[in-house]
Amino acid sequence: MQAEEKKSLVGEEYEVEIGPVAHGGHCIARTDAGQVLFVRHTLPGERVVARVTEGEEGDRFLRADAVEILTASKDRIEAPCPFAGPGRCGGCDWQHAKPGAQRRLKGEVVAEQLQRLAGLSPEDVGWDGTVMPAEGDKLPAGQVPQWRTRVQYAVDADGHAGLRRHRSHEVERIDYCMIAAEGVSELGIEKRDWSGMASVEAIAATGSQDRQVILTPRPGARLPIVELDRPVSVMRVGEKDGGTHRVHGRPFVRERADGRTHRVGSGGFWQVHPKAADTLVTAVMQGLLPRKGEMALDLYCGVGLFAGALADRLGDKGAVLGIESGKRAVEDARHNLAEFERVRIEQGKVESVLPRTGITEVDLIVLDPPRAGAGRKTVEHLSSLGARRVAYVACDPAALARDLAYFRDGGYRVRSLRVFDLFPMTHHVECVAILEPVKKGA
Repeated sequence: MQAEEKKSLVGEEYEVEIGPVAHGGHCIARTDAGQVLFVRHTLPGERVVARVTEGEEGDRFLRADAVEILTASKDRIEAPCPFAGPGRCGGCDWQHAKPGAQRRLKGEVVAEQLQRLAGLSPEDVGWDGTVMPAEGDKLPAGQVPQWRTRVQYAVDADGHAGLRRHRSHEVERIDYCMIAAEGVSELGIEKRDWSGMASVEAIAATGSQDRQVILTPRPGARLPIVELDRPVSVMRVGEKDGGTHRVHGRPFVRERADGRTHRVGSGGFWQVHPKAADTLVTAVMQGLLPRKGEMALDLYCGVGLFAGALADRLGDKGAVLGIESGKRAVEDARHNLAEFERVRIEQGKVESVLPRTGITEVDLIVLDPPRAGAGRKTVEHLSSLGARRVAYVACDPAALARDLAYFRDGGYRVRSLRVFDLFPMTHHVECVAILEPVKKGA
């Protein structure tokens, strides 16, 4: 007997009281029937009309947008961005919240994830609940920091550049992006015809005047001639191999952090906020307190930001091993760290390469894993190396909480946690946790 199809609830509207914030840029509410709603464009304590955007009868939860605000929070402001709101650009989650409220909400999410996934309270991790803004980002309500130095634009069928709508492939045409850094905005990506392109990424390097545009063509499309008002390198993503190839100019940009210049190849990872790299290096080094002559690991090392900072502080008799899976990032890291004789960069996945090194003990560990986290197996291995301190840099509080629980099982405790709002207007945060071994008998 064929199962009866469930009825779609998309478009249904419910008048609801909004509860606490949840990880992902939305808040929790319930229908009169008890079904959970994850509602965007609202704030805790509000009463709103929520329109369902995803879900069916019987689903564990529904997704919805607040399309009418019946009782507003004191933290609500009119969204400064004309392209924000229900059904529109999905890049920002909190345009409608005061800057201080955004940071408070992010802190509540971090605390909830730590408690739910690791059983840790803010007191357990030495954190007062504060989410720190980046330098220069503490602006009055209604003003938006221009922080995003890398913006990936989607291109619609008519060749107009825009940004994706939330959980959609549809393109929201925009005239400008309020959070784009000045160096990105001045490229004027939104004003050009990008017919034949699937996406256009604009990069404005920090600490140099390097600008780069990366084009991803649709199958069979010809590249446009890119003529901008300032010098810019142009790259394209290959149709078959997915690699990034030089069209014009340098195949990299130069980024500046911790007093050093770093070469970052096209499409390579670098922190998006112009103050992020320095902010995170400072937090990691203050937490680790490196000593001359120590041995350190830098895992998921990218182009060598933390490895270089460690090498500077460990001196000629210290040593750093970096591990990174990306081939181009490894090439860049080796270039960036060529002056340090006792720095080695290995290519491959951490869980595969680290056991092959034969390393049985280290003094310090830095890990900055991808959004999914390091995972139990890797954390178990790291816990066996006896590091006196570990710095865990995390872009996802859920993955951080899971891995902190694994470290606890391996005999480590969190000495301190710092949380930074390096992605204003969005739900994202960056965390730096410093761990140390639990003393016997403690």
